[in-house]
Amino acid sequence: MSKRPHETPLLDQLEDGPWPSFVSGLKQLASDNDKPYANMMKDLLGQLEHSYETRMGYWKGGTVSVFGYGGGVIPRFSEVAEDYPESSEFHTLRVQPPAGLHYSTELLRNMCDVWEKHGSGLIALHGQSGDIMFQGCSTDNVQKAFDDLNKMGMDMGGAGPALRTAMSCVGHARCEQSCYDEVRVHRKIINGLLDEMHRPALPYKFKFKFSGCPNDCVNSIHRADFAVIGIWRDNIQIDQKKVKEHVGRVGRKQMIDTVIAHCPTRALSLNDDDTLDIDNSSCVRCMHCINVMTKALSPGKERGATILIGGKRSLKIGDQMGTVIIPFMPLETDEDLDRLFELAETVIDFFAESALEHERIGETIDRIGLSNFLEGIGVDVDPNMVRHPRTSSYVRTDDWDEQAQKWFQRKDATVE
Repeated sequence: MSKRPHETPLLDQLEDGPWPSFVSGLKQLASDNDKPYANMMKDLLGQLEHSYETRMGYWKGGTVSVFGYGGGVIPRFSEVAEDYPESSEFHTLRVQPPAGLHYSTELLRNMCDVWEKHGSGLIALHGQSGDIMFQGCSTDNVQKAFDDLNKMGMDMGGAGPALRTAMSCVGHARCEQSCYDEVRVHRKIINGLLDEMHRPALPYKFKFKFSGCPNDCVNSIHRADFAVIGIWRDNIQIDQKKVKEHVGRVGRKQMIDTVIAHCPTRALSLNDDDTLDIDNSSCVRCMHCINVMTKALSPGKERGATILIGGKRSLKIGDQMGTVIIPFMPLETDEDLDRLFELAETVIDFFAESALEHERIGETIDRIGLSNFLEGIGVDVDPNMVRHPRTSSYVRTDDWDEQAQKWFQRKDATVE
């Protein structure tokens, strides 16, 4: 039997203005009386209005899961269930999206059908960890919803102190700046570490993110504990004919103002004949010139990835960006991928053994020092790991000259 909707004067105000409002979406779901979730959404709107009136939240946690999994469901039980019984349980299923976020229309339709049958019809693409967020499900329907999603090939994402769902950009499927096969690397690592996601046993969460180039479209450098960012280590490829066409189209002044002057290391210079010179030894791969002149410039041919550890948003010691651990790693052959997976396993094991409870790995590195972390995972010190070697606050520098000399010796031996 359909319920009457609650009065929501405060929520109604959120529908004012030119921008779409989530309230309109919730009301649309609540108005579809032919669907089993309509009453749930009506009581959800009522509880949300009550929260706005009292300026308090009324959701509490608990324990809800599916067979064989320790995580993946975010339990939400209402503390005002007697007033809003239809939304007394409003659990969220975190489900892993396809690597690179490649969906077919059929898959999207099937996911919607499953959630209309078992849940509230409310789906968020995507949550902060990259998951598909199926929001609003009763305890009795959680297992049923997962079983139907699992038959479609979908799997639970991470939750709690565990490996979280990874994210990868659309990458080489559509982007000409891609420097490695992001989808292949993504699936290699996550499939190999799936137990760490489904059976939480880490001190705190751990995230992988995979970006195909330094544009870093999945924000891995400051949102991932283990960031794999595509890079090249030879020279930027230049098509001088296209450079001249660009200069002829926009003019020399605009070329200088929008490209040359924006290079952070002044590595670019425009010649009198409208050709471009690049001091590649000074290039820091900021991607600005390539983004502006995509036809004239492109990443070099010797491509791979830089591995950074420790990026995260605010927690114990504030925001952190990832620290370079491996300046360049090729990712073309199966052997290359195996080396990356071994590094990922080693870092996860070190984190599990060395981190404190509720501590991200970037905070562990800050606490114990980068040198100790590198020793723990068996990676040699490299000058590329720190921006200012003699002013870093968390790297011992008393033997830096000796370490730098060893690095140059290794580099010379490799060249020979």
